[in-house]
Amino acid sequence: MATRNADSAAFAAPVRIATQLHLAADTTLIRKNGIEFRSATPIAAWTEMTVALHDPQDGREISATGVVVDCRGDRHQGYTVSMVFMELTPMAQARLGLMAYSNLA
Repeated sequence: MATRNADSAAFAAPVRIATQLHLAADTTLIRKNGIEFRSATPIAAWTEMTVALHDPQDGREISATGVVVDCRGDRHQGYTVSMVFMELTPMAQARLGLMAYSNLA
């Protein structure tokens, strides 16, 4: 039986790039289990991101981690990025649900 050398690039650790996006409320849609927003640059599917959502009604913040599940568009008109949140606390999930069904959505 012949053996092959494994390509070391296939086992490399994922590259993490620290990027901070500031999203306008008029280009962001809050859903009960995620968020959809416009971006000038594409974001690859399965990219893990942490977001902080500020509720303008009470000033509190919801911090959530999620993954990008879809990114559609082009460089001329921009990209629509869909992200699903993971492992939300029950309190954060309830607040996100209220934000999704309030006048913010």
